[in-house]
Amino acid sequence: MKKNEITLKYIPLMTLTAIISMVLLACSTDSTDDTLEEESEETIPTELHAAFSAFNTDATTIFLDGSNVVIETTGLPDHETVYWGEGNSLYREEPNVATTPSIMTSNNNATTITVDATPNLTGNTVSTQLNTIGIAVSGASIFNDQEGNGALDQAAASLDWTGAHIGPGVYHYHLEPKAFTDDDDKLLGILLDGVFLYGRKCNSTGSYPTDLDSSGGHTATTQYTDGEEEYHYHIINELYSTTGSYLAFAGPYQGY
Repeated sequence: MKKNEITLKYIPLMTLTAIISMVLLACSTDSTDDTLEEESEETIPTELHAAFSAFNTDATTIFLDGSNVVIETTGLPDHETVYWGEGNSLYREEPNVATTPSIMTSNNNATTITVDATPNLTGNTVSTQLNTIGIAVSGASIFNDQEGNGALDQAAASLDWTGAHIGPGVYHYHLEPKAFTDDDDKLLGILLDGVFLYGRKCNSTGSYPTDLDSSGGHTATTQYTDGEEEYHYHIINELYSTTGSYLAFAGPYQGY
């Protein structure tokens, strides 16, 4: 009899414990699923940023890949330059430019970059490196303020009318690209941290911004944000050394 009494006491307790565990597990699973769904909705975009509509479609292919944007480009700009070489319809004679030996070709300018669709502005700043630091709306690369292992001054003579040259093998802009943004608020391109770069003026005010951070960035509306404020860079309105123009972007990146 005592054995039966002990059995009757413990069966309900064990059953109750099992039921509670199942309920807790179900609630925990539902909560986790809800959190993952919310994070998924927040971090994975469904369409490209409106600013990508300004990019040269003959040179670039741009698409979403999860929470990233992939930009594939031929690197061949849609404007005139001496670096197209004589005989090309976009060749522009520039006798004062000490051209590099290279000319524009279809097989040495192709570049692909992948950037965050939503830049992370909560981390540390990151210095720019040599080679491509972004893609311009023309389809060509953007470089920083360095030339090889030294300052850009040493290569200033080889920069064409729009602040670009070829080397190493890739046509790229160091300075304000006057071919498509010349003392205005037009879009220059996008950088490796996923932040867009604009001309020297801000669309929200029509004048030179006075609140730029160390990277030349601030938060304001642009012509592509439909009234919403967004962090973006500008070409800083300060002449660069002997070039007589303005650096496209020296860094550091803010969006990593």
